[in-house]
Amino acid sequence: MQSKPDITISYEDLREIEKQLEEVDLPEEMYDALEDELARANVVKTKDMPKDVISIGSQVTFKIFKSEKCFTKTLCLPFDMNKYPDGISVFAPIGSALLGLKRGQSIHWMTQNGKQKIDILEVKRKINYFFCT
Repeated sequence: MQSKPDITISYEDLREIEKQLEEVDLPEEMYDALEDELARANVVKTKDMPKDVISIGSQVTFKIFKSEKCFTKTLCLPFDMNKYPDGISVFAPIGSALLGLKRGQSIHWMTQNGKQKIDILEVKRKINYFFCT
C-alpha cells in the first residue's frame, strides 16, 4: 500500500471545514475520509502557510494520470460553491484529496472507477477568500 503524501493546512481552514462538517449530512465514508485527511495534516497559522500549498480558496491545476486530462479548479467550502465557476468542494472526494498538497506532489485515491492518481502542477493562492458564516 502506498503511503499518503504529507499535507499542510491552516488553523483557519481546519476550523471552517469542521464548522461546515457539523452543518451538512455527508455519507459516512465521505465524512470519515475527510476526517482522516484532517487528522494527518500538519496544521499551521495562516501566515505560515507555504504559497505552493493548496488551501481553501486556492486555484489548483492538476492532472488525472489515467486520463491524462488537466483541470484548473478553485478549492472551496460547500456553502461557497456558487462564488466560483471553477469551484470544487473540499467535501468532494477529489477536493479532500487536493487539500494540503503542494506543487509537485501526487496522491492516489479510490473512486467509483477504481484507483486514480492526481499530479499537482500549479497552485495559485487567492488573496481574498471570505468564509461563509
